[in-house]
Amino acid sequence: MFRKIFKRHSKKKEGEGPGQMKLIVGLGNPGKQYEHTRHNVGFDVVEELSTRLNIPLSQSKLKGLYGMGAVSGQKVLLLKPLTYMNLSGESVRAVMDYYKVEIEDLLVIYDDLDLPVGKIRLRQKGSPGGHNGIKSIVAHLGTQEFNRIRIGIDHPDTGISVPDYVLGKFRADEQSFIEAAVKKSADACETWMDKPFLQVMNDFNQ
Repeated sequence: MFRKIFKRHSKKKEGEGPGQMKLIVGLGNPGKQYEHTRHNVGFDVVEELSTRLNIPLSQSKLKGLYGMGAVSGQKVLLLKPLTYMNLSGESVRAVMDYYKVEIEDLLVIYDDLDLPVGKIRLRQKGSPGGHNGIKSIVAHLGTQEFNRIRIGIDHPDTGISVPDYVLGKFRADEQSFIEAAVKKSADACETWMDKPFLQVMNDFNQ
């Protein structure tokens, strides 16, 4: 059975001005054992934003942990889905439906095996590329056209399985690169509060 395609709540065009609410989603797995693992780098960015913007992640419902606040006059909601990675779309869809968030006001942050450690890449649409969290979001929204920030974690060395690798922690020599990527991703999210995503993408992809 196919999911109903996510419908826009208005015909607001890119650059027209702030929408009702911007939703920033960091993907990861809940639980202490998964904290600061490669697969949880999206959670790390949302936690960085929570601290910077003074938006506590204090509400636990709609299958996620989230908080709301305002940045530069723009309402913003920070979300960490608590469904485990493979079912991330359940929480994202529930929050978007409940708060009537438009598809162009969604930004998803997640790890990417195809980018070097610490490299970030902003995109407005694209296939899941094997990422189960993005697959779930696409399935629940019925579209691949949503903003995202991919954070590079690189491929595992020979002999290490992908599941073991993504659920492992960064090596000591990778820490400075990933910390910089988390901060840069948070910078991009803040910039998006008052600039069109296309402009943010052009600035941060250079």
